[in-house]
Amino acid sequence: MPDFLIRFFISNVFISGIIVLLLIAKKIFKNSLSSRMQYHLWFLLPGLLAVPFVPFPLIRLPELFPWFDRLQNFPSINAGTEMSEAESADLIGNISWMNDFAVSVNSRTPSITGYIFLGIWITGSLIMILLILKSSLRLHTMQKSALPLQNPEVRRLYDSCKNEMNIKKEVPVFSTAFLKSPVFVGFLRPRIYLPIHLISDYKKSDMRYMLLHELQHYKHKDSLAGYLMNLTVVIYWFNPFVWYALKEMHNDREIACDTSVLNMLEEDDYKDYGNTLINFAEKIFLSPFPFAAGLGGNRKQIKRRIINIASYEKPTFMKRLKGITAFILTSVLVTGLAPFATTYAADGSHYQRNASSENISYVDLSSYFDKYEGCFVLYDPKNNAWSIHNAAHASRRVSPDSTYKIYDALFGLEEGVITPDDSLIAWNGKIYPFEAWNADQTLQSAMSASVNWYFQAVDEQLGSAVLHNYIQKIGYGNQNMNSDFSTYWLESSLKISPVEQVELLTKLQSNSFGFAPENINAVKDAICLSTSATGTLYGKTGTGRVNGRDVNGWFIGFVEAPDHTYFFATNIEANDNATGSNASNITLAILSDMNIWIH
Repeated sequence: MPDFLIRFFISNVFISGIIVLLLIAKKIFKNSLSSRMQYHLWFLLPGLLAVPFVPFPLIRLPELFPWFDRLQNFPSINAGTEMSEAESADLIGNISWMNDFAVSVNSRTPSITGYIFLGIWITGSLIMILLILKSSLRLHTMQKSALPLQNPEVRRLYDSCKNEMNIKKEVPVFSTAFLKSPVFVGFLRPRIYLPIHLISDYKKSDMRYMLLHELQHYKHKDSLAGYLMNLTVVIYWFNPFVWYALKEMHNDREIACDTSVLNMLEEDDYKDYGNTLINFAEKIFLSPFPFAAGLGGNRKQIKRRIINIASYEKPTFMKRLKGITAFILTSVLVTGLAPFATTYAADGSHYQRNASSENISYVDLSSYFDKYEGCFVLYDPKNNAWSIHNAAHASRRVSPDSTYKIYDALFGLEEGVITPDDSLIAWNGKIYPFEAWNADQTLQSAMSASVNWYFQAVDEQLGSAVLHNYIQKIGYGNQNMNSDFSTYWLESSLKISPVEQVELLTKLQSNSFGFAPENINAVKDAICLSTSATGTLYGKTGTGRVNGRDVNGWFIGFVEAPDHTYFFATNIEANDNATGSNASNITLAILSDMNIWIH
């Protein structure tokens, strides 16, 4: 939740920008759009404001704006991943086949910035709720004291207005001393409340205009907009652009009702309707109640409405056509920009790919996974066919752990930090919890024993800028290195999905990266695990150990046969014992049953 709030506030930057564009579009098309269309454009706003809560990604902001990930990984208490070697002196896996060593890292606590934002947002939302409840209680008190309309002349006039507007449903009218202007309240139980002083100062034409205005609110279900506006201020109370948009929406709603009334009147009556607003400007004010719509407003709003009345002309066919075109163009603009406002756009936790043209089979392999939450991805490029178990998990990005070393080695080779003929890096003399680590290492031995310090030494010589350029070049996962430089791939900021692992392996095997062929071959030799009559198995395990528990296990690779190659990735998760070697056991069992790899 704290990290969601950070993304939510970032999304508000885009929401504010889209609101500004909507206001500009309304101004440009002001002479083309009818008053009702201008009001209806605001109904794009609730949809836009709901976008941050859409539970799936529409677009990824970090790929467009890299600064987002730096903000999301703002320093926090125990942030990052510090090595805790003493907690993991045990060996994971079968040393005779492949070594899967893992060291523990400390878990990252949610950003303190997120907690601060969460606290501020909740406090503000609670204040808004209390203010709305206070107004609602005042409305309830007014409703209890209100009396059914008794004045027979006003009653007859009201019934006449209903007939004029072809309204069949009974909408009760009440009189009250607690109001200064008429209001319309309720969606399921609509009611109109008239101030007693307006009934006492009864003038037929003025009362008719006011009743027609309130009935227009009923006819167009404007009370629903009131509920949406109040819900919006509870959630977006901190955004001044949203407040301004809601104020404009309220103004446009009243102007739209004025226009609807004018459409019913003769041209000679326009002036009288405007005079009604002028005559009562001293008496009517903005309604103090939530969920209510009414004739009132502040002086500035009344002035704007009078100007609209004075300049009103009934629309011609061409003006209607222009209005519809302008409405569609503005709607398309706002709808097209809306995906930028989603918090999942600001979240790199899922990989989105266009798979509409691909041959994908979703298979149930849950019997192989036992107690683990996991997935299996297999790609057959010869038939362009995918087989995926647990598609949701397969698209979710998690830390790559030691599987990242495949590409880290490739970057080092490309930059000449190591070479295919000379990949030796001397041991620094530091004692590590695994005996295999306490010696000089070559690429072959370091990959086999998953020696962290070897690849960290390569990274140090490459530098973060060069590394990040390579990660972006190959499109590695979320491309986020904004954490401790020595451990960004160990249960930290860098994350990748199983589907992406397979896609990258296909590019590695075919060298779509355009790297030196001898460097590609050196990496392939380093991850070559076994050869049999079936073909050659290449692969790398990875284990994520957090606070002494193995929570994330990987096995990725490919099987090369003379006329066929299969690419695979398996990821498992659990509270403990989710290791790379367990992921490899699951993978080999599946591949064996598919007759892809038989050792």
